[in-house]
Amino acid sequence: MFGEVAASRSQALMRLASIDPIELCNEAKVELCRATRDLRSCGRRVERVIVSCGHAALCEECSQRCDACPICRVAFPKGGGDHFPLRLYYDCIEAGLLSRKCDDRLQQTEDGDNHLVADVRRLYFLFDAALEHNLVSLICHYVTDVCMDESAASSDPVIAFLLDEKVVQEWCWRTFRSILTELKSIYNLSVQEMKEKLSLLLKISSKLAGISNVLEVLESSFRGTTSPMLHDLSHLQESTLRTKQHLEIMSWCIRHQFLENVISRYSDHSSWNSSVRERKKAAIKRAWPDPVNRKLDSSEQNMSSLFIEDALSNLDSEQGYSDHDAGELVIASLQAAGDQSISRSKLHGMAGCYPFENLRVAADLLFLQGNPDMVVAKQAIFLYFLYDRHWTLPTEDWRRIVDDFAVTFSITRHSLLESLVFYLLDDHTDEALKEAIHLLPEISGPNLHPKVAQALLERENPDSALMALRWSGRDGGTTLVSIREAVTAVRVRLECGLLTEAFIYQRMICARVKENKQTNASAELTEQCNWQVWLEVLVTEICLLCIRRNLTDRMIELPWNSDEEKHIHKCLFDFSMDEPLSTVGSLLAVYYLQRYRYVEAYQVDCQLQSVEEDYIANGQSDEISHKIRSMSHWRKKLVGRSVDLLPDILQQQLKSGNLQEKGDDNNQSTPPKSDPRRVHEPILGNLLFKGAQMQWEENGLAHSLP
Repeated sequence: MFGEVAASRSQALMRLASIDPIELCNEAKVELCRATRDLRSCGRRVERVIVSCGHAALCEECSQRCDACPICRVAFPKGGGDHFPLRLYYDCIEAGLLSRKCDDRLQQTEDGDNHLVADVRRLYFLFDAALEHNLVSLICHYVTDVCMDESAASSDPVIAFLLDEKVVQEWCWRTFRSILTELKSIYNLSVQEMKEKLSLLLKISSKLAGISNVLEVLESSFRGTTSPMLHDLSHLQESTLRTKQHLEIMSWCIRHQFLENVISRYSDHSSWNSSVRERKKAAIKRAWPDPVNRKLDSSEQNMSSLFIEDALSNLDSEQGYSDHDAGELVIASLQAAGDQSISRSKLHGMAGCYPFENLRVAADLLFLQGNPDMVVAKQAIFLYFLYDRHWTLPTEDWRRIVDDFAVTFSITRHSLLESLVFYLLDDHTDEALKEAIHLLPEISGPNLHPKVAQALLERENPDSALMALRWSGRDGGTTLVSIREAVTAVRVRLECGLLTEAFIYQRMICARVKENKQTNASAELTEQCNWQVWLEVLVTEICLLCIRRNLTDRMIELPWNSDEEKHIHKCLFDFSMDEPLSTVGSLLAVYYLQRYRYVEAYQVDCQLQSVEEDYIANGQSDEISHKIRSMSHWRKKLVGRSVDLLPDILQQQLKSGNLQEKGDDNNQSTPPKSDPRRVHEPILGNLLFKGAQMQWEENGLAHSLP
């Protein structure tokens, strides 16, 4: 008996799998007997098809007395309706592919509207059978070969309606809502009861994958159009994928009983919260100023973030968290009963929800909302959460959990270690930092997160940061990176004492940005390709770090061009205005003396003397006043000796203030402009020639000049 049932089931499945998609419409349509009785049609429901022609035109009783098909008049052999095969819909019911609740043979008479509803319902039941038995390709072919085929048309209004894509879309919505109802009832069970439903959850996951495949095919038919249906399909696709991803993470959590039997290193959630706050405070304290927004208040400049904050903020910025479409509202019902974590994340952002209260909250927050394309990032955040929960505990207590998570979701060892390093760099303890540096070689490569080098620099490990940059392959200046990454690269080199290398990197990356601006004029890269902003930010950063590390004397020896020199002058001059006791202002004068530009050196000296006199006049101590006067005297003497090399007339005009340099303007902190394409060359010869020319003119010898 069991063998006969299995054979019948297998035969029905084979018949369903091999049917031509266009024939599904005919099989779904309710057919009434067309035999004539007493001058009118029989009207009973047709259960079988005629073997000779394939038409469903006669009921059981009429097939016994008729000898030809009433539609095509093809004769069929004697033997009665029992020898005619059942229609596919009834065959599926008899074989157990469809529930007995789907059997409509008891309903013999229906009006036209009910007929249409019954036809659509029967098509949906056939789709359900295909989805249930992994024949989703049949539904996909129905969309491509029937719904999207312009030649597939029918004069029958019922068949014409069944050929519309809207019917398939409505089936997807109907099936998706049915699955959500089933999942909600499972998720409200106890952990042990949910564990008994794991096989059912696996089957539901397969169904969701099938619906997603059908929706993808449906979307392809509207791609490139502005149809409202495409928008609805996209939202339904996102909701389906979110539900599937959430189901998968829930299945993993259920298998591990939501880690109820695995101890956490935190005594409770409040202590975990306190630990995260300490990490945040430590990150803010050690943060470097923002190079792009230096004019902000220092408290705003030093705002730093943890890796986990950046990751959660990226989820916030993705489309989906701000959209309150019907699909998102429906799947939000899958979250734990009484939990309002999703609502809180809408108000305060995802970053404000970490650390998550437990595994269920983590699964709901990460996977029930947001862009489903970010599933890899969500899994990485979930891994970070697991590391944070168990780090410092004996490895044998929790390593198997992480390994099983990696195997379940096909996560590579590189991604595992990357999430661990992100956590370790967020942890403000020395032990975590040492472990992160130890693991760094295993995750380094072209895809290394640029924040790793920044975090190592902030943790006062510039050598490790430099190695991370070297291994990433983005440190040569030939690869276009963000401006903050470029600043980090400069900072790392200067902290390692590589001033010349920092200078070369700055020169190459600015040239690369300038070249990219010329070849790529897209609006979205306007800020990225503003090479003048890059030049100002990077040169200023080099200047300030050299002042901090007492490398200014070496910095002024580098071959700066005129574009760079503007920012060198401004940075050194502004610093000397704020700190008259420093030697930075004197080194700015030396910068011009080294290039035989005695006029600029003299002007800088005069400005510095005025600043120093005002500073002394504000009531400084004798020791400070003596130090400033001594430095001023030394600088004035050095500049004076250099000015003595100029022709007498130039000296007189310079000291009287009548010498106006070409390009000089009202902003005395900006050096004269010159050709930006070349490095400044010594101009002593030009000045001597100019002075000699003026003397010859006074003596009436100008006619002798060549």
